[in-house]
Amino acid sequence: MSPIEQKYQLNMRYFIEFSFCGTNYHGWQTQPNAVTVQSVLNKALSMILNSNINCLGAGRTDTGVHAIHMVAHFDTLMDFDVASLIARLNSFLPKDIAINSLRSVKTEAHARFDALNRTYIYRISTVKNVFEIDKSFYFPQLLDLNLMNQACEAIIGKKDFKCFSKTGSDVKSYFCEITYAKWIKKGNLIEFKITSNRFLRNMVRAIVGTLVDIGLKKTSLTQFKKIIKSKDRTKAGASAPAKGLYLTSIKYPISIYNDVKY
Repeated sequence: MSPIEQKYQLNMRYFIEFSFCGTNYHGWQTQPNAVTVQSVLNKALSMILNSNINCLGAGRTDTGVHAIHMVAHFDTLMDFDVASLIARLNSFLPKDIAINSLRSVKTEAHARFDALNRTYIYRISTVKNVFEIDKSFYFPQLLDLNLMNQACEAIIGKKDFKCFSKTGSDVKSYFCEITYAKWIKKGNLIEFKITSNRFLRNMVRAIVGTLVDIGLKKTSLTQFKKIIKSKDRTKAGASAPAKGLYLTSIKYPISIYNDVKY
């Protein structure tokens, strides 16, 4: 394609869906002097498509956090075969990042702002497992899951969750609408699953840390409700370690995809 043809060709927008183990990365977002998932993915796409590609992700993840299902969008003038590009990317990318799918979307579709909800899982290992060192939070103390699930009922709904937000976060609103929150025991693992329309910085880890205090009976259900109403991060529990957190699902309206037939 000539430079003149490229000038008048419209960019195509794509949603790229992928997984990554966050152990070796300083989170998703590009940072100076740090290896991030975004910077590695941008480099791979730019090299293979022979153009400057900048992916915009569905949200940030902290250092050490993992993603089973992460989404980003990028624009390109280049034509390519989807299956071939996925195969080439997976061959080029390091072993801890895997491309799962690539879909053409409307030009105005946005990986962050069009997301309907996101789901995270936090994993606690109750026994020392060498294969889970960087994949879960080892916590051998006995937790009262019944109490922890009772506390989960208090966070369901649309509320101000400033008490669980990282101090100094630059956001216009601390309101989020949590639609699901529950702890489940699976053998030697305890998993916390939570779904919301949006999450504040450090929110899930702060909630987990506070719920663990309830499970240890250090914090009562009454105190937990007061913590939420206080909007004060210092009154909530310590943030749980990043290594136990997984982004597992991001939902979008089907109307943004070009391959959906009505």
